[in-house]
Amino acid sequence: MKNFRYIILSSLFSIFMVACQDDDTSMETIQTPTNLTITYDIAGVDTDNPNGDGSGIVDFKATAENTISYKFVFPDGDSSTGTSGEITKRLTKSGLNTYTVKVVASGAGGITTIGTINLDVQVNFRDEQAVAFLTGGSSKTWYVSASEPGHLGVGPNNADATVNYYPNYYQAAPFEKAIPGEADCLYEDELVFSLADDGETLLYEQNNMGRTYFNASYESVVGGAQGFDYCYEYDTSGQKTVNLSPSESVVAKNDIPTQTTGTVMNFTNNGFMAYYIGASSYEILSITDNRMAVRAVMGNDAALAWYLIFTTEKPSQNPTPTTSYDDLVWADEFDVDGAPNSANWSYDLGVGQAGWGNNESQYYTDRPENISVADGMLTITAKAENYEGSAYTSARIKTQDLQEFTYGRMEIRAKLPTGGGTWPAIWMLGANFEEVGWPTTGEIDIMEHVGNQPTEIFSTLHFPGNSGGNAVSKGIDIPNVEDDFHVYKFIWSPDALQFYVDDELYHTFVNSESVPFNKDFFFILNVAMGGNFGGNIDPAFVSSSMIVDYVRVYQ
Repeated sequence: MKNFRYIILSSLFSIFMVACQDDDTSMETIQTPTNLTITYDIAGVDTDNPNGDGSGIVDFKATAENTISYKFVFPDGDSSTGTSGEITKRLTKSGLNTYTVKVVASGAGGITTIGTINLDVQVNFRDEQAVAFLTGGSSKTWYVSASEPGHLGVGPNNADATVNYYPNYYQAAPFEKAIPGEADCLYEDELVFSLADDGETLLYEQNNMGRTYFNASYESVVGGAQGFDYCYEYDTSGQKTVNLSPSESVVAKNDIPTQTTGTVMNFTNNGFMAYYIGASSYEILSITDNRMAVRAVMGNDAALAWYLIFTTEKPSQNPTPTTSYDDLVWADEFDVDGAPNSANWSYDLGVGQAGWGNNESQYYTDRPENISVADGMLTITAKAENYEGSAYTSARIKTQDLQEFTYGRMEIRAKLPTGGGTWPAIWMLGANFEEVGWPTTGEIDIMEHVGNQPTEIFSTLHFPGNSGGNAVSKGIDIPNVEDDFHVYKFIWSPDALQFYVDDELYHTFVNSESVPFNKDFFFILNVAMGGNFGGNIDPAFVSSSMIVDYVRVYQ
């Protein structure tokens, strides 16, 4: 289609003199922009479409004598400054609307000349489904989906269709940005989308409880100097308008329907969604009645795209399980002397690949010197001895293919070994481990302890995007774990995974369909030596044992 050009010469100029800040500046450097002319081309204008083809795309051009730069100011609050005087803008308000665009031409010495232009543009874009989901037909409140892995993340903004539609650089773990002992700056935000009285205009308000989580690149906006992402006092009050437009992002250009809805939300008056990254346009990647994933290109770094996931149900960091687990369905009380019961336990033997993947120093055996049952107790003993090329021996047993469980209350009463380098663990691994591998299968560490940190107990979860050093882990100080028995309890439901020592809750992870903790897992008991987590082994170490009184499962 042929584009028609409309030329309007601004007849009213406002000239402002700015006080000179330098007493040595010569008046000869002050120049007033003159003969300001503003032109525009509306995409798709023809006889049948005098106001454009409905895309809303307009090319603007401003020229003036004695001008250093041009600033275009649009009625949606957007503005752009440059030296060329040319800009392409997509106007987004649905229907036929009159837009007033202002151009500020700046000359040497701070003199400005202002001109305005009016144009009528037809915009046909409308995403009724997105509006219905966002507002519920009237008004709806959204929250950052803090319990979901990857609710905040970052990835590339490039032409690689395999990586530019999800946060493959970094994905936040559930509640990772929570602030201990304080209101959760990012997670308390209420994002309210509503319809105006005309039933057409989409409105937006952000209640941030007075504080906003800032990307470190933008801390100067609030005078911050932390050097990392931080929560600052920041006023987000005031109603914004949200204009929808079709996406022109690299994701949309992938032309893969499952990667994006193709709709962009454009917020007026510098509106943004919870996390301040200098962006006011967010592409809706997916949206349902209660979940929304968006993507935004970082304001000062076009090579990065940030991702946020929102939900209509305010996440809770300590949800109450909806299921009670009181029926004892399986237990090993270790009441038969000898080897562990073969109906319940089998062995992992040897050193595994690269020391079981953790650079551990022990050789696992099934010898009674390393593992035995006597007097109602299971004893796993790590020993300093040369054996099959290793300097230490120990044992590792598992219930794989014998006793496997989904959900329940698991209780293990145990006393832990002592000595620098010891690394006892009571943990669970997904029953599909051999089919999908680690960390896809998921790992639940009910109890981990290292002799080099003798008073600390850890519980950790490993899963895709959060494994190894990036796993979700918390610790609790228990001073006498090497001398006394303690009950390590784990309550696992569709709602949450909760970890206790002696009935003291210290770690809660909100469960969801997006993590691999909704299927069968099996138990593993072992004592490792050294390795990535166990650390340096005390040269004086001779032997020490983990003693287990019982393992019980309630459902």
